[in-house]
Amino acid sequence: MSEQLSIHTPDGDFNCYVARPAAAVAPVIVIIQEIFGVNAGIRSIADGYAAKGYIAIAPDLFWRAEPGLELDATKPADLTKAFAMYGSYDAAKGVQDIAATVTAARLLPGASGKVGVTGYCLGGLLTFLSAAGTDADAFVAYYGGGTDQHLDRVASIKRPLLYHLAGADAYIGPDAQQAIRASLAGKPDTEVHVYPGCEHAFARPGGEHADVAAATLANARTDAFFQRHLAN
Repeated sequence: MSEQLSIHTPDGDFNCYVARPAAAVAPVIVIIQEIFGVNAGIRSIADGYAAKGYIAIAPDLFWRAEPGLELDATKPADLTKAFAMYGSYDAAKGVQDIAATVTAARLLPGASGKVGVTGYCLGGLLTFLSAAGTDADAFVAYYGGGTDQHLDRVASIKRPLLYHLAGADAYIGPDAQQAIRASLAGKPDTEVHVYPGCEHAFARPGGEHADVAAATLANARTDAFFQRHLAN
């Protein structure tokens, strides 16, 4: 079952896609979009979390520029626009929007009070930044481009964090990956996993670089992580 949630901020209101589980009370997972908006792929991930027993919320984080934007990674014009949106995106404002979503999530009817955040690509970076700047209970980042430029924020991360890296990521090179791994090494309640030979967006459902085996392993680790930190 899906519905729409409106979030109020000092800058204006934005909408979220919400998928609900059968359970009357459940933890919440906030799903942070790629550079393509809350499109069919992101909604399918939200629906998958609902099927696993979570309330899933996918906020429209491009709302300031173009509310409701949905882009298709297989279309050249959409890909060009997606990178333009990414280039002009204000990540600090994005973290504020995620914080507002987390606050609203805790107050949703049927919400248990526990909230996790996960995201992909741009959403992976925003998940990492949200781990340092919001009060959600657990965070899972998938290949967040640009994370290596914000490693000064690691000291501010106080909640559990799981980070998935694609070993052959064209957007997060070996040096960047090493810097991320080194910065997070030994940090309590933090895991970093690298998937050798996988390309960026290996966990995008039906994507060009999707790797079913690696995505299945990564998602199983994510499921176990959220179960551990959000179940009680």
